[in-house]
Amino acid sequence: MNRTMTALLAAGVLGGCSLAPSYTRPEAPVADAFPAEATGNGRTSASDIGWHEFFPDHRLQAVIKVALDNNRDLRTAALRIDEACALYNIQSADLLPNLNAGFSGSRARTPASLSTTGHEMISSSYQVGVSLASFELDYLGRVRSLNDAALSLYLASDEARQAAQISLIAEVAKAALAERAFAEQEDLAKRTLEGRAAAYQLAKQRFEVGASSALDLRLNETLVLAARVALVTLTRQRAQAVNALTLLTGRPVSDLPAVQALSAQNIVAELPAGLPSDLLTRRPDIRAAELRLKAANANIGAARAAFFPRISLTAGIGTASNAMSGLFDSGSRTWSFAPQLLLPIFDAGRNSGNLDLAEVRKNLAIADYEKTIQTAFREVADALVARASLDQQIDALRATLEAQTERLRLADLRYQNGVASFIDVLDAQRDLFAAEQSLVQTRLLRLTNAIDLYRSLGGGLT
Repeated sequence: MNRTMTALLAAGVLGGCSLAPSYTRPEAPVADAFPAEATGNGRTSASDIGWHEFFPDHRLQAVIKVALDNNRDLRTAALRIDEACALYNIQSADLLPNLNAGFSGSRARTPASLSTTGHEMISSSYQVGVSLASFELDYLGRVRSLNDAALSLYLASDEARQAAQISLIAEVAKAALAERAFAEQEDLAKRTLEGRAAAYQLAKQRFEVGASSALDLRLNETLVLAARVALVTLTRQRAQAVNALTLLTGRPVSDLPAVQALSAQNIVAELPAGLPSDLLTRRPDIRAAELRLKAANANIGAARAAFFPRISLTAGIGTASNAMSGLFDSGSRTWSFAPQLLLPIFDAGRNSGNLDLAEVRKNLAIADYEKTIQTAFREVADALVARASLDQQIDALRATLEAQTERLRLADLRYQNGVASFIDVLDAQRDLFAAEQSLVQTRLLRLTNAIDLYRSLGGGLT
């Protein structure tokens, strides 16, 4: 009997097949190369560049480190891994027999009226042993398919955590740079307000002595008020940016290294683009989508196996006696062996419905996988296209700022000599302030574009 059990267990554990479809990775529904205008040079891929190397700015490094330690979304993603690991361990336990050691005992009194001897009886029964509880012989791979699905989902959760970490690093860096941009714009507004307030006082003195008109005085006043409005607005926006950064970091950040201007050259690094096919191995969200597809593929195997007979074993071995002292006496050994064969005959379409559901979920997983690839392709292409145009835009804005500065100098000189009206000075001051603000905003866009490209190419893990 022991040989029979051993043979059956070995056949179930080692000799099974699988009804799951052979997995084939779907073709990537994107072009073989990024758009011609989205070119990039270099041999190092983004996934090989750690975030410390990509963000050489020490202030950004400190903020990102705090976020990685305290962000609640990232902590939730890590706990999702633990959850998926526990589910996988539960499912994989069905691959091996579950053995239980047990002890049972009972005493019963039978009244004389029910006793076959006509006398009351007190009976005792004690048993100790090891039992095998309904172990399924997985000869068609149903249990293994479920285990493969659970393993794929577990691995997908780890990829999702990596994707969450990459996104967090990018969002923290962009939030920190946004706060820095608002700070620079706020400083510009403060200096502008101070300069316009001083000019207003001079205009007021000129008006009082009759050297200028009331119109010039009011025009100066509107410049002061406009600068004050801009300053209040930027102060509010900067405070909100600080709040957004605090939410991402998980706690207020203090004692940071000295801040650098957005025009500094060592805030972020430049990256090559590579090929679209590289995204399949670089980006954790694409790898996670493929693992979910593999899990759906394995579930089809389990659904198919449900149409075939299922064999399960229940067995036990131990000793029994009517007295505890005789449990281990000679001749007290007991055993039981109860194989069971279940053949589905009528289930009102349940198995067919489960198979249809599994196939539909696989098709959904394929669509999700392809959409994830398409989204990644677009993100990289957009970032590459924007990189070149933003560089040109910054160069144009620098030239514009120089021209506006010279324009203001000339307009003020003509006004002082009585050749032009103060309206020319007013327009020049407004345009200069707008050019200064636009240059800061465009520099921020260029930096956030580099960060988006880094994230899109799968960088940010190490």
